[in-house]
Amino acid sequence: MSLPVAPDTFHVFDTTLRDGAQQEGLRLTVADKLKIARHLDELGVDFIEGGWPGANPNDTAFFAAAAEGQLVLQHAELVAFGFTRRVGVTAADDPLVQALIDARTPVVCIVAKSHDEHVFRALHTTLQENLEMIRDTVAHLVAAGRRVFVDCEHFFDGYRSDPAYALECVRTAAEAGAEVVVLCDTNGGMLPSQMGDIVTAAGAIGVDLGVHCHNDTGCAVANTLAAVDAGVMHVQGTVNGHGERTGNANIITLIANLQLKYGWSLVSETSLREATRISHAISGITNVPPNSRQPYVGMSAFAHKAGLHASAIKVDANLYQHIDPT
Repeated sequence: MSLPVAPDTFHVFDTTLRDGAQQEGLRLTVADKLKIARHLDELGVDFIEGGWPGANPNDTAFFAAAAEGQLVLQHAELVAFGFTRRVGVTAADDPLVQALIDARTPVVCIVAKSHDEHVFRALHTTLQENLEMIRDTVAHLVAAGRRVFVDCEHFFDGYRSDPAYALECVRTAAEAGAEVVVLCDTNGGMLPSQMGDIVTAAGAIGVDLGVHCHNDTGCAVANTLAAVDAGVMHVQGTVNGHGERTGNANIITLIANLQLKYGWSLVSETSLREATRISHAISGITNVPPNSRQPYVGMSAFAHKAGLHASAIKVDANLYQHIDPT
């Protein structure tokens, strides 16, 4: 099977400071978030999702610090995260939507319900009202001069429950002005073989698609790559796979796979060489010990203890290594 050619535009979107920060026991101060953001920029990601202004005081303070010049990014763009407007109010009257504008980021990412049962049981509203919430919020933010990405929460589960409605959520976001619509495996229950047909169905709408995968089946990176094979041009993940439950797709593994295996140029060679240092530096800030068996950057990633492996690498180190570790 031939690997796909890189699209003209491809986004590497990091959500360590938002979704990654939901990991049990992980607490980030504003100073921590500023340090991590600088490391992410050095890694070469395109977008850094900084948190949820208005809903989390720490995140509100982070965006204020960034706007005041305490965070100067050389490559990445800062993203504020939020939710569609509340049921029964307009986006213009919702203070949490206004907080996204007040964060003064060039890009806003909002999460929207795309699973019919979540609309009924979590939002306690109708399917049509949920579509209006998506439409109104996206249009309001676009009118305020923001680029808008929409995370379709529980999209894959929603597609299996009611495919027509899940796709209508994607279409509504696109028609309202969303630049990218992100298909989220929020429960992390998907398998790579299940991704392609669903992503292809959403792609038929004609909007740029992204993917956001959790790791509950141990397949977050594999599922993300399967979605890339099916045509998404935007991938989301976290450094070291941080995140709630079993974590998110590991953004460093994704970058390395796409760059070293697919042959795509996503970050500079210098940034790729620095990935191990950056990974360990962020572990130091989060106070989460590095995973020694993490692909590419773990301390054991290229270790050989004994037996056939150790014997072979004396002849040629590459006999038991899938890439040159340097």
